[in-house]
Amino acid sequence: MRALEADVVVVGAGLAGLSAARRIKQAGREVVVLEARDRVGGRTLNEPIGDGKIVEIGGQWVGPTQHRALSAIEDLGLETFPTYGEGRNLFERRGRIRSYRGTIPKLNPLALAETGVVIARINRMARGVDPEAPWASPEAGRLDSQTFASWIGRHVRTAAARDLMKLAIWAVWAAEPEDISLLHVLFYVRSAGSFEDLIDTEGGAQDARVVGGAQLISLGLADALGDSVELSSPARRIEHRPDSVAVASDAVTVTARRAIVAMPPVLAGRLVYDPALPSIRDGLTQRMAQGAVVKCMAIYPEPFWRAEGLSGQVTSSDGPVSVIYDNSPPDGSPGVLLAFLEGRAARRASGLAAPERRELVIGCLRRFFGDRAGAPDAYVEKAWPNDEWSRGCYGGFMPPGAWIENGPALRKPIGPIHWAGAETAVVWNGYMDGAISAGERAADDALSALAG
Repeated sequence: MRALEADVVVVGAGLAGLSAARRIKQAGREVVVLEARDRVGGRTLNEPIGDGKIVEIGGQWVGPTQHRALSAIEDLGLETFPTYGEGRNLFERRGRIRSYRGTIPKLNPLALAETGVVIARINRMARGVDPEAPWASPEAGRLDSQTFASWIGRHVRTAAARDLMKLAIWAVWAAEPEDISLLHVLFYVRSAGSFEDLIDTEGGAQDARVVGGAQLISLGLADALGDSVELSSPARRIEHRPDSVAVASDAVTVTARRAIVAMPPVLAGRLVYDPALPSIRDGLTQRMAQGAVVKCMAIYPEPFWRAEGLSGQVTSSDGPVSVIYDNSPPDGSPGVLLAFLEGRAARRASGLAAPERRELVIGCLRRFFGDRAGAPDAYVEKAWPNDEWSRGCYGGFMPPGAWIENGPALRKPIGPIHWAGAETAVVWNGYMDGAISAGERAADDALSALAG
């Protein structure tokens, strides 16, 4: 067991932890980053597919209002390219597949009108939520006492509009409407800017991808930190006193004046703390569950659907695949269809053997794109609920009552311990942009404490 010393020790080498470490190093302070995996990047992960090309089996998209992520991309000399969206999209509901253009599928006029009204109402309600302190918002108690499913049941009349809202929950939170507090949904919408910002491709959260893959952001940040990053070093125990902290991993113990834990709350709660954390913080780590996603990609010689006038984008309320995108490299070769299993479908599929999951997903692709989709040259996937160091994606979410009871502990330091991670972000919570801002905020707090 090696012993190291630093001004700040960071636990986790995802975007939040690496952004925090970069900030600390830029301030002239000594920093050590402990990472459980044998790589950096956290919930971003590139997968080579030959000829120097990759697919991303973790986080991948950036949008035009995600300024911190775009700034990091520019600083590292990386580039983005637009998500492919030319042609007709497909929408499946109750066994019928329709084609359409734009964001919202073409349904009956009453359902379409109600969907627009519901989205506008959600945006209006979200503007009343304080993104810094959702628990302190007007009517927070009432909003946090109900699930999004119960709110839909009372306020959305048409079955088609309810199905679209359910699809949105799958696509954004990778959870079921009955899992999530209404207050959490409204906080998330406020954090992103609007409901449309969350679900849109062009101009929204799915607007663009990083050339070479989003994991390049973390790899670039880590390169600048040099040997300050300790891989294959999962933190196990944090001993903390008012002005010092010692973090023990399997390979090294780091003694520092401050610590930044840049992990999802559910994983942060699995560390051993001495002394034990206050009950409000421990309750948060028990209640803030991770979403469930299995991200799957089928690879073909070419994107054959483009020649048929299809964008490759599909949404299905029938499932088990709920969302599909054309995820081909910038030059369109090879053709890649990205399929998501989300929420309950992902939880169930995560328990299957890999060949069974593959057959499940390929069957859905064949249903939408015909027999050619049933015979890919290659297939790759990542069942994030099975990942030991993530236990789910895209991020954590609050069930009813959690914001009111445990929300104040989300970012509040405990002695020398600061909290980061995408789940702690105020702007673009849960996204790569939010992870970067959360890391920088935690670093600034730690630096202020060191200066004091």
